[in-house]
Amino acid sequence: QVQLVESGGGLVQAGGSLRLSCAASGSILRINAMGWYRQAPGKQRELVAAITNGGDTNVADSVKGRFTISRDNAKNTVYLQMNSLKPEDTAVYYCYSRQLGSGYLTWGRGTQVTVSS
Repeated sequence: QVQLVESGGGLVQAGGSLRLSCAASGSILRINAMGWYRQAPGKQRELVAAITNGGDTNVADSVKGRFTISRDNAKNTVYLQMNSLKPEDTAVYYCYSRQLGSGYLTWGRGTQVTVSS
């Protein structure tokens, strides 16, 4: 099994920055991709960004140019650098990992990001 622990959320003013971290432990050799989803109140969960073991990234159009996903393989950690934050970025951000082969997703507990106008 994989365990994911997120950190780095908080309250920030519009235009500010935050960096989210997601540390993976357990059966990490079975992970072939990690990333972040977010869910705002009353809205569906949406993909924000993802990164594969090979370093390929996918970033949602809504955050492209503002958010950057990266990983530190030595620390088994994925980061989401969020710049130029907007009030519409307010959401709970969930880290996930995808298992090689089955595609099974493991989720973190989520971290709240609140952007004030």
